[in-house]
Amino acid sequence: MNKDAELRGTRWLTQAGLRPTRQRVALAALLIGDGKNRHVTAESLHAAASDAGESVSLATVYNTLNSFCTAGLIHEISVHGARSYFDTRLDDHPHFYWEEDGRMADAPVEDLEIARLPELPEGTELSRVDIVIRLKRT
Repeated sequence: MNKDAELRGTRWLTQAGLRPTRQRVALAALLIGDGKNRHVTAESLHAAASDAGESVSLATVYNTLNSFCTAGLIHEISVHGARSYFDTRLDDHPHFYWEEDGRMADAPVEDLEIARLPELPEGTELSRVDIVIRLKRT
């Protein structure tokens, strides 16, 4: 694995208060090591880790992604009940989701207008709004 990517991953983890274990650093390097934002599933990150020669179980990938979410490093976006994508871009933005191949990408935020949200139930506050625009080929 690229030393610069590992260093970036280690810094990312320690700034969030997470202990930089070997497996966390390896997964962090795959997620943000090149400085680009990603949308991954646990399965796609597991495959990328295997391709990079990292020995990590799928259960560890799930647990690590969940700890990254809890630490505020990534956001989870649910698409199909049990199917989730993990996004390294933390600002509020919409997503395109291609139903045929399960691909997710950022949609242009400047083209999105939300005129109004429904009144929130008593005793709650807005956490975030996830917008997934589902696409299929014609």
